[in-house]
Amino acid sequence: MTILQSLDGYYGRMAARGEAERPGFSREKISFVVVLSGDGTPLDVLDIRAPSGKKLQPVLREVPAAVKRASNILANRFWDKTAYVLGRTAGPDHRTSREHAAFKALHRDLLAGATDEGLVALLRFLGQWQPSAFDAAPFRSEMLDANIVFRLEGEPGFVHEREAARTLLAAADTTSRAEGEICLVTGTRGAVQRLHPSIKGVQGAQSSGAALVSFNRDAFTSLGKEQGANAPTSETAAFQYGAALNRMLDRSSRNRLSRPIGDATVAFWADTSATVSEEAAVAAEALFFEIVEPQPTDDDAQETAKLGDALSKVAAGRPQEARPALRPGTRFHVLGLSPNAARLSVRYWLDDTFEAFAQRLLDHQRDLCLEPPPKGWGRKTPSVSRLLAKTMALQEKFDNIPPLLAGEVMRAVLGGTRYPRTWLGAALIRLRAGDDPSTGWHAAAIRAVLERDRRRSPDAERTQEIPVSLAKDFDDPAYQLGRLFAALETAQRLALGRVNATIRDRYFGAASATPAIVFPLLLRGVQNHIGKLRKDHKDGWIEREIGEIVDRLPAALPRSLKLEAQGRFAIGFYHQRQAQFAKRPDVAATLDTQDIEPEEGETNDNV
Repeated sequence: MTILQSLDGYYGRMAARGEAERPGFSREKISFVVVLSGDGTPLDVLDIRAPSGKKLQPVLREVPAAVKRASNILANRFWDKTAYVLGRTAGPDHRTSREHAAFKALHRDLLAGATDEGLVALLRFLGQWQPSAFDAAPFRSEMLDANIVFRLEGEPGFVHEREAARTLLAAADTTSRAEGEICLVTGTRGAVQRLHPSIKGVQGAQSSGAALVSFNRDAFTSLGKEQGANAPTSETAAFQYGAALNRMLDRSSRNRLSRPIGDATVAFWADTSATVSEEAAVAAEALFFEIVEPQPTDDDAQETAKLGDALSKVAAGRPQEARPALRPGTRFHVLGLSPNAARLSVRYWLDDTFEAFAQRLLDHQRDLCLEPPPKGWGRKTPSVSRLLAKTMALQEKFDNIPPLLAGEVMRAVLGGTRYPRTWLGAALIRLRAGDDPSTGWHAAAIRAVLERDRRRSPDAERTQEIPVSLAKDFDDPAYQLGRLFAALETAQRLALGRVNATIRDRYFGAASATPAIVFPLLLRGVQNHIGKLRKDHKDGWIEREIGEIVDRLPAALPRSLKLEAQGRFAIGFYHQRQAQFAKRPDVAATLDTQDIEPEEGETNDNV
């Protein structure tokens, strides 16, 4: 099933719920209502914005469908921004007079001969309105550039909602083309949509909307066709897919992730069918949202266990045991959209059964599994966006996540394919740049990449699983070298206490890439630290730990480690760092207090 076909089907779900916009209408952000008397005099201005935090925000209202302007001057019917409706704007006004004239001309033609009281009032208002009247009450400066609709005095609805207005709009939208062409979405014959609807709600795209389907160069056309005729989509199908996608991309929608993955805004939905009801589709969407974007709860442990159990049952083909409303075979879709000037790019489109998505999410959780969990991980597997910010973004800022790599990771999570090798490289680069490997976030990402590669390799049964927790007997030099590096750093910290920079700060990158060069230096240096510990009559457990690890290393250390081996080094470091204090909480607490930064002017650069 294609993207547009699935969205066209979702519109059917909206219509069944009574939530679908009528053909020829769209939901737009409206801020103010101008109340007119019967003779067209503006009596009042109603502010219908809703509070959001400390600000008032426009509300979504169903109005006649917005025109696609680009750089042209085109007016909307019965509503628009103040430059068109009132001839006033807060910005440069070099074209405001033409915009206002276009709004007046459109409605003179549209309302000519109208007898309805509300339509006559609007026509009279436009006939007598002068932009200079905006400087007097009831108008105010905060209205500038906001969208405005009209209401007749004493009437509850808007002018465009009156039966006479609907009749006029329907007549104006009637096409003279009786047959049209075959629609590529529905397979039926109908009038072809020349310009496809604007899609709003994609973060980073134009606020006025961007096109999912468009043709703006001769190179994209064929056989002498123009615009939408190159990929015929009926006006009905175009309206329905646009209405469905815009509804799912609303900020308040439960069919989108609240935070983009990289630069991709993610929408998801389920199909209904003869065996899958609306209730079952909603249950699938709710469970997907809970797992992909987990929310903090009062009892995270219990909630995590419930979600994990539900995911396992769905993946095993028993969805009704997880949620009574779920049904097997529910078709599920995930769409990632990225901004691209006035258009949208499809970052990924995934279409499969809900059971298949559940199995892939379960695999993702298992590949990331690390014991003990990374610092700040929580009991639930973090969202993909948070995971990427922690492992590859400068200063852990979401805006710094590489968009292409984020799309590849999300596609791998939901598609069950190998994670991109670049994620492994990005995590290691961040560790070399100074990210703390002891937090465990990078180690979890690295383990996920390596473990999935191992499982999907032809000789998976003959290779060892990447350890989840400390595995002293894991037969891999890079892993053991990571353990040794963690033990050497601990010896330094135990002997010297508070220092400006430990060996981890200075040598982590070099030790993981060229161990044969760095470790001889570190092993000589640690003798001084061990000597000091002996002199101070401190517990010699760390000396025994170092000796045990060294005994597992080959006689000749590797001169260099490949990218995958550097990843196992980071995992070994994390496991050793966490496990060596598992039975020594008093020592861990002492070292934590020693990590306090020294006072200004105080130095201790011992290695």
